[in-house]
Amino acid sequence: MPELPEVEALREYLDEHLTGRVVERVLPVAVSVLKTYDPPLTALEGQTAGETARHGKFLALRIGGLHLVTHLARAGWLRWQDALPEQPPRPGKGPLALRVALRGGGGFDLTEAGTQKRLAVYVVRDPQEVPGIARLGPDPLDASFDRDAFAALLAGERRQIKGVLRDQGVIAGIGNAYSDEILHRARVSPFKLAASFDGEQVTQLYAAVQDTLREAVERAHGVAAGKLKAEKKSGLRVHGRAGEPCPVCGDTVRSVSFADSSLEYCPTCQTGGKPLADRRLSRLLK
Repeated sequence: MPELPEVEALREYLDEHLTGRVVERVLPVAVSVLKTYDPPLTALEGQTAGETARHGKFLALRIGGLHLVTHLARAGWLRWQDALPEQPPRPGKGPLALRVALRGGGGFDLTEAGTQKRLAVYVVRDPQEVPGIARLGPDPLDASFDRDAFAALLAGERRQIKGVLRDQGVIAGIGNAYSDEILHRARVSPFKLAASFDGEQVTQLYAAVQDTLREAVERAHGVAAGKLKAEKKSGLRVHGRAGEPCPVCGDTVRSVSFADSSLEYCPTCQTGGKPLADRRLSRLLK
């Protein structure tokens, strides 16, 4: 799933390649992708693209006086093409969900792999009209998101810290992969209750959030859209690396599987050497 660093890189890429271009056609391919109907997609045609904004994991492309907003969900992606196929796309079972063709040639496709179709597209006058954007918590890279603001979010949270970090209504932009990386860097169990952190632990976790995300954004800076997925994977230390040695201590990275996802962690670095039970209701290991 694209998270804050990858979406930020896509935003930069679109600013460079899309700004100032005129939208010729917008072609929906998957019926389920479009979540709004007024204004229609056709209202974007003939309009000039402006700057692209990021709201958590959402991209908001300003086109004329409207915004084309997309959430790439778990398996979605944006594929830029300097030359689009001459034949218009046909609805079917393939990954293509929506195509934006630009005047003068080229454009981009929104694609989604797999059978669970969750990629979403909205055409709105204001990005805040999108429910998912309206409920977002603060952006962790915003200048106002300091250590005290982070501490206030954790105070009173009786949930496990892994779930809190992933909750877009608490903090915008962090998903499954980077929450694993943040907790590994902070040397914290993913099952530790958020409200149980003392002042020093809050400071340590806040630093891990900032360092992990900013380093990932820097790695992704200037990377072509088509190479961002590979770049993300290459920079991960524990997520998706179950069975491999921890790069910090050499212990074996372990995994906890859930119904539709998993988390990875290092027992030595994060749980005092104790493996976490591989079930959803695992007890907190301190």
